[in-house]
Amino acid sequence: MDETLDTLGATLKQALAPSVTGHAVAFGELTLHVEAADIVKVATFLRDDPRCRFVCIIDVTAIDWPSREKRFDVVWHFLSPTKNTRIRVKAEVAENASVPSIISVFPGSDWFERETYDLYGVPFTGHPDMRRLLTDYGFEGHPLRKDFPLTGFVEVRWDDQQKRVVYDPVKLAQEFRNFDFLSPWEGADYVLPGDEKAKEQAKPAAAPEGKGS
Repeated sequence: MDETLDTLGATLKQALAPSVTGHAVAFGELTLHVEAADIVKVATFLRDDPRCRFVCIIDVTAIDWPSREKRFDVVWHFLSPTKNTRIRVKAEVAENASVPSIISVFPGSDWFERETYDLYGVPFTGHPDMRRLLTDYGFEGHPLRKDFPLTGFVEVRWDDQQKRVVYDPVKLAQEFRNFDFLSPWEGADYVLPGDEKAKEQAKPAAAPEGKGS
């Protein structure tokens, strides 16, 4: 199987050069590395070429690498029922850059692209309705970026006096912001609440008077 996928990857690299910059096979799956600007051309070839017939789009997502110059990998997954084969297509994208939409080739990518924009902040040019999909109205930021705080920026609650939903800045007690990052296997170097009783019980009992050695 790996040999077949490697042959397919080499074929695609040759047929789509310079749009395809490389390929790799791992865990029985083929990954194709492409130039983001050429994704429509690549997707069309994968769908129409008889050697491929990747006619089903499975997903569009992204991976965040904050320290990398081109921060994001945008990832497309396709399936070929005819060949019983899957392929992963990856393109590196800078933080403020956009990616061409493939909705004209795969209409099913509509909500996948909106989800990727919503959660990672990667916009798709040419998409007819590039709005957020999963987050709330007026949401700030993109929650699957690695620099997005786990608590978010605001919390939503119902205000009984105003009779409406309100948004308040997240406020955490200071104790919830302190972490010692100690290994749970080694234990803390300070007494945890309740542990002092266990240490008292563990002390050896004193020998009765008059019964020394």
